Amino acid sequence: MSTTPSILVGCANKIVWIKVEGKGSFLNSAGVKEFSKEMVNRGHREFVVDLKNCPVMDSTFMGTLAMIALRLRDLGQGHLHVINLNERNFDLLSNLGLDQLFAMDMCGVKTPPAEPTQQALPTATPDKNAQAKTMLEAHEALVVADPENITKFKDVLEYLKQDLHASD
Repeated sequence: MSTTPSILVGCANKIVWIKVEGKGSFLNSAGVKEFSKEMVNRGHREFVVDLKNCPVMDSTFMGTLAMIALRLRDLGQGHLHVINLNERNFDLLSNLGLDQLFAMDMCGVKTPPAEPTQQALPTATPDKNAQAKTMLEAHEALVVADPENITKFKDVLEYLKQDLHASD
C-alpha cells in the first residue's frame, strides 16, 4: 500500500471501479465526486468501490459515497457496491446508516471479470471554497441518507455554511 493516498479508477464491462489506496478523506473526495458525476452523465449505473487498501475514511469521504448512491437512487437505476471493507470501515458506514443505502461486502465477492485498466485521479487540491462546498455537499448527503445523522453533523454543517458564506 502506498503511503500517499490515491484513488485509482477504471471501467470494465460497463462497471465503474474506484479503488482507494490509503485514507479516504476530504483531500480526495472532490476527485471522486467529479469522476463519478462524469461517469453517471456518460450513462454508467454500476459502481464498485474497493476499500481493500483503505484503513479508514473520514465523514466527507463517506458522504461522497452517499452522494453517488443517492444520485443513482434519484435516477431510479444503478447500484453502488462497497467491497473489501475492514471492520472499522464497515462500522463507520453502518453507524451512519449507509448500509441501508448501498451494498457492503467485507469479503470482496464482487470482482471484475478482468482487472480494469485503472488510472489515478488527479490529486490537485481544489481551492478552499471548492473544497468547503464538496465537504458541505457530502455532509448534507449523509443527512439525506439517514436523517438521524443531523445530530452528528449539525455543527459541521453550520460551520461549513458559515465558511462558504464568509468567502462569498
